[in-house]
Amino acid sequence: MTILVIAEHDGKTLAPATLNTVAAAAKIGGDIHVLVAGQGIGAIAEAAAQVSGVAKVLAADNAAYAHQLPENVAPLVAELGKSYSHILAAATSNGKNILPRVAAQLDVDQISEIISVVSADTFTRPIYAGNAIATVQSTAPVKVITVRATGFDPVAAQGGAAAVEAVAAVHDAGTSSFVNEELAKSDRPELTAAKIVVSGGRGMQNGDNFKHLYALADKLGAAVGASRAAVDAGFVPNDMQVGQTGKIVAPQLYIAVGISGAIQHLAGMKDSKVIVAINKDEEAPIFQVADYGLVADLFEAVPELEKLV
Repeated sequence: MTILVIAEHDGKTLAPATLNTVAAAAKIGGDIHVLVAGQGIGAIAEAAAQVSGVAKVLAADNAAYAHQLPENVAPLVAELGKSYSHILAAATSNGKNILPRVAAQLDVDQISEIISVVSADTFTRPIYAGNAIATVQSTAPVKVITVRATGFDPVAAQGGAAAVEAVAAVHDAGTSSFVNEELAKSDRPELTAAKIVVSGGRGMQNGDNFKHLYALADKLGAAVGASRAAVDAGFVPNDMQVGQTGKIVAPQLYIAVGISGAIQHLAGMKDSKVIVAINKDEEAPIFQVADYGLVADLFEAVPELEKLV
């Protein structure tokens, strides 16, 4: 039994989610091969070769894979994947973009966002916004799976010594092309990788008031997130959204400020190690999952908290 893991990367460095995906593969058992597809990805492939538990790295270095366009990467994965028992990718934008196409090309079902491995063909995944956990079994000859990174502790980034093998296959569908990208620049940690996250909700009242959270986050070395209500109200951009339709986070500390705690938001953060909630409504659902709760006016509590840090 051999498992193919699709490496998550930004063209420069190997993303931490890859380590969680390799951990899921290790739970399944068998040899683990990692595919790194992109252009100029030599350093990323070398980094993947050092990941603990990886037996081989497949490096597909070609201009066709430069921006990991799914129309080009999916046929590559499908071609390589026929000889594997499992194909795994992190449940990121890339993973969710590529693997459904792979499953369709292989004519198999996809299992999405697993959080644990029961056996080589049986897995658990959250349903109904995380309010229930489904145990699913697949009889597909190749199991195509996305992995919720927060469900698995990452393997060590060092300690492996896998061989790197070049992949010559080139798939250029010619149906899409990369135009440009605008990346938000921030000195704060990336939301899904941060150890501390401070999030604001509708209770922040407007975007200007997020300055209180930014000041607190900068002192804590934290990332800043938001609920869907805050994003929909235009307070902050949607790349800050935490929840079922946003980013799934599981930091060491999650501070929810002015967030009521809709189930869609809880689905994205309830695996956090410690949850602190600040809300003036003592009946807010967020207090049901919080380890520590403060019933107070956030505009008084947050500045006071910042002074103490």
